[in-house]
Parts: sequence; structure tokens; C-alpha cells
Amino acid sequence: MNSIDPSKNLPFAITLCNSDGIITYMNDRSLETFKEDGGEKLIGQNLFDCHSEKSKIQLKEMFKNEKENFYTIQKGGRKKMIYQFPVYSDEQFTGFGEISIVIPEEMPHFNRD
Repeated sequence: MNSIDPSKNLPFAITLCNSDGIITYMNDRSLETFKEDGGEKLIGQNLFDCHSEKSKIQLKEMFKNEKENFYTIQKGGRKKMIYQFPVYSDEQFTGFGEISIVIPEEMPHFNRD
């Protein structure tokens, strides 16, 4: 039976790492996003090696406390929302995931109370 990866061609980047910070998965958009940094060669590398000292401090805190993190950035003329989250298997912490979504400069907002 063929294994299908439903996240492979999604229009946003998904990156996963294990509990040691080793990058274990990047979907197509993630590979494209990080092609200048090595793309597919990043799989198997430690994500702590890819970040500044300030970011490493934040990442270590996130790993220690299994704490999510989300923010927006402007990079390459595009605004993005970044969501970093702990991943669990059978209630056991197994690493972190990151989703990066390009968001338009002007985006409608609706209150759905």
C-alpha cells in the first residue's frame, strides 16, 4: 500500500523536529522556504544550529516547558504568521512543529460572537 503525505503540497510550510531538536520533516513549501539555507539538507540537522543566540534561548525555554509560540514576521517583502507547537504521541512529548503561513497585507477580520 502506498503511503500518502497529505501535508506535502499544502500552501503553507510545515517543519517538524524531534525532542532533541533534529529536523525530521519538511513539506514542499517548507523545503522551498528554506532552500537558501539548505532545503532538504536541513532534514537530520539540529534546528538550534539554524538560529541566533536570542532565538536559541527562546527555543530552549519552549522545549523545557513544552510551550507553544506564535508571532508574525515580515521577510522577503511578505508578511507571515508563525505558529510553533509541541507535538505529542500517546501523551509523550516527541518534539515541535512549525507552521508558516503567508498572510496578505490587507486581510478581512470578522467577529463571529
